Amino acid sequence: MTRILIADDHDVVRSGVRTILESRADWEVVGEARDGKDAIDQALATRPDVVILDYGLPLVNGVEATRQIRSRVPGVEVLIFTMHDADSLIRDVLEAGARGFLLKSDARQFLISAVESLAAHKPFFTGKVSEALLEIYLSKGTADISALTAREKAVVQLVAEGKTNKQIANILSISTKTVETHRSMALRKLNLDTTAALIRYAIRNKLVEA
Repeated sequence: MTRILIADDHDVVRSGVRTILESRADWEVVGEARDGKDAIDQALATRPDVVILDYGLPLVNGVEATRQIRSRVPGVEVLIFTMHDADSLIRDVLEAGARGFLLKSDARQFLISAVESLAAHKPFFTGKVSEALLEIYLSKGTADISALTAREKAVVQLVAEGKTNKQIANILSISTKTVETHRSMALRKLNLDTTAALIRYAIRNKLVEA
């Protein structure tokens, strides 16, 4: 029996994904989460084989949730499920440990195949995403040195969601001083000097919904 956890902040998406998955008698949905923090907690509690994570989760985004789940649940595979296919997004989720990436527009056609591959510990990427991965590989030597790290992006997302440094520290299980350091580094790398500018950056780069 393959055990699966679904994490998406939209009820209708989770319901649709569950319906597709439960067409397989040998698959079991062991939980549903509405945000990244809940996804991490449920992954630790249920120990699934595959976690399907929306990239744009509240509280803790899909990249940070992937990093924590992969480091704390041995053997788990993560499928990032998203509307967006920006090269930087794909790079981030791969570096965090995800081995599958599926656009929501392709779910009906490829979701079953994606979970089958990950359950067998094989990577899964659709053709369009594979092309983007190739572009990333070919352009690695010219990567933008000012790009934020995955942890810095997680902090920026939470800042944009209105969380205080203390709340961010609790959510990410780090110290307030570390939050301040990540926040400062993000501002410096992006050449920004106000929280308002940081929030605009987060919205423009789809770290949070406008």
